[in-house]
Amino acid sequence: MKNEKTVIAGAGVVIGLIAAALVFFGNPANMGFCIACFLRDTSGALGLHSAAAVQYIRPEIIGLVLGSCILALVNKEFKPRGGSAPVTRFVLGMFVMIGCLMFLGCPFRMILRLAGGDLNAVFGLVGFVAGILAGVFFLKRGYTLKRSYKMQKTEGALFPVVEIVLLVLLLAAPAFIHFTEPDGGPGAKHAAIVISLAAGLIVGALAQKTRLCMVGGIRDAVLFREYKLLIGFAAILISAFVGNLILSAVTGNTYFHLGFTGQAVAHTDGLWNALGMMLAGFGCVLLGGCPLRQLVLAGEGNTDSAVAVFGLMTGAAIAHNFGLASSADGPTANGKIAVVIGFVVVCVIAALNSGKKEA
Repeated sequence: MKNEKTVIAGAGVVIGLIAAALVFFGNPANMGFCIACFLRDTSGALGLHSAAAVQYIRPEIIGLVLGSCILALVNKEFKPRGGSAPVTRFVLGMFVMIGCLMFLGCPFRMILRLAGGDLNAVFGLVGFVAGILAGVFFLKRGYTLKRSYKMQKTEGALFPVVEIVLLVLLLAAPAFIHFTEPDGGPGAKHAAIVISLAAGLIVGALAQKTRLCMVGGIRDAVLFREYKLLIGFAAILISAFVGNLILSAVTGNTYFHLGFTGQAVAHTDGLWNALGMMLAGFGCVLLGGCPLRQLVLAGEGNTDSAVAVFGLMTGAAIAHNFGLASSADGPTANGKIAVVIGFVVVCVIAALNSGKKEA
């Protein structure tokens, strides 16, 4: 157990430093790695939404899935499974993304925003924990989306193949792929493809090996008093913080800015930062893992997680097509309504799938 915690902590240190380095190499500030943001950008690049500021096929996502897939194959852990309430998982994925885009980041970016001095993320963390506690409430009452079933290897391989296709599209850049114009927004800020892809491969392999999951860490701490996964995210926070301080000292640029105002791709509405991440945390517990974990599981051949990722991408498209996503100016009225609807939908899903014996 001690060795396992050391491995998880070591992986967290490496991931945190990689996230800080990606900002140095061109990614947006406090966004070295953000699953929600990067899936949103990829959705835009594919034309699923028309927000010109956030359109770019992010190699980090491709690397995450392929890194997880490769290590799973090497360790004989590539075991395709699926069929556990796919439509419900798709819907949950949509509302998790809507909650993330209210906050402007996934649980991973929430940690990186804290490491960069963004105190608005504290409200997000409070809401995130509250959402997980809400999910735990239903877990204790028997919540389940029922069992999954063994699938053919070709079925489990489809999602990694999709990521390879996306890599080809990124490299070939056909006319139907959208790219944010230079200086046109966060989508235009990115590290070189080879650097981003390598970073994704490393993070994907480490996350697959250690089972890193922010939601799982807090859930397990509450249910079982098991803190090993939280050690990993604490290590990410500390190493990214140290990395930001070092980069600030070496380059003379600001990689750490403590405060509420002037933060990159963030807003200062504490209530809706908290509510957005509360919805995300609640939905992720019902899905069985955070967006990072869903991508890693999809790389291992889990088709239920692949469906959840498609739900996340669809949620991003809906958020930007209907004005639900927040901006530096704060949340929108439509976004607030969507988050409230999300709470209703997620509560109904939780209630309807609790207290029943598995068939």
